[in-house]
Amino acid sequence: MKVLLINGSPRREGNTFIALSEVARTLESEGVQAEIVHIGTKAVQGCIACGKCAELGHCVFSDALYTTVREKLADADGVVVGSPVYYAGPNGSLCALLDRVFYSCGKYLAYKPGAAVAVCRRGGASATFDRLNKYFTIMKTPRGCRRCACWPATWPAC
Repeated sequence: MKVLLINGSPRREGNTFIALSEVARTLESEGVQAEIVHIGTKAVQGCIACGKCAELGHCVFSDALYTTVREKLADADGVVVGSPVYYAGPNGSLCALLDRVFYSCGKYLAYKPGAAVAVCRRGGASATFDRLNKYFTIMKTPRGCRRCACWPATWPAC
């Protein structure tokens, strides 16, 4: 079994990494492979709702970060997303990536276990945690396509 952990902080070895490392260590102690992917500090393209992912099977913006996460999700049995809290919400670059990944990679995510980690100093953890968890709950709701787990915007192509 493999779990992909996504470090949504621009700080490679900051507090979010420390929290995700603890999750990874716990998973590995139970015999589960864990790999942490860092989103880095480069700008991340957001989703433009073009719907091309329904035709292509992947996002039209195939940057290295998106492609890496997409490929690793295909082999993963679960996913954990960690983010620092910025103004009572997750890191914007992480949300831009997750919007594209969850919109275009439904077949790799549907009904897989998922968890969120919110790292903060003061307030905003519950709003961040809620936003991150929505990605997982939306992928598991009966509102999605039961055949391939695509999102409603891509149903006409399904």
